Amino acid sequence: MTKVQPLYNRSGKPVPNQYIIIADNKDHRYCIFQSYNSTIVLKNYKTESTWLDKKYWNYSKTTSKYRNQFLNETTKETQAKIDSGEYILKDLNAWNPI
Repeated sequence: MTKVQPLYNRSGKPVPNQYIIIADNKDHRYCIFQSYNSTIVLKNYKTESTWLDKKYWNYSKTTSKYRNQFLNETTKETQAKIDSGEYILKDLNAWNPI
């Protein structure tokens, strides 16, 4: 089952062009943050791993703002997790894990 819902801002209003996608089946469980038509973050709950798109993860101020909200952390914290290997950079927009 795949569900798409808007990302909501801190006031509870849906943010245009920012989406949360939940893909859940017997083999996989993903939560994806998409900004416009680009996948920014993919969380794999089965393996407990987080992947960020190597090109778009820090593409713009708006993308970063909502990525931070999705991950519940700052850009500095995200960069530290990339540097430590906790987060993996991958071309998420050329690769389809589902």
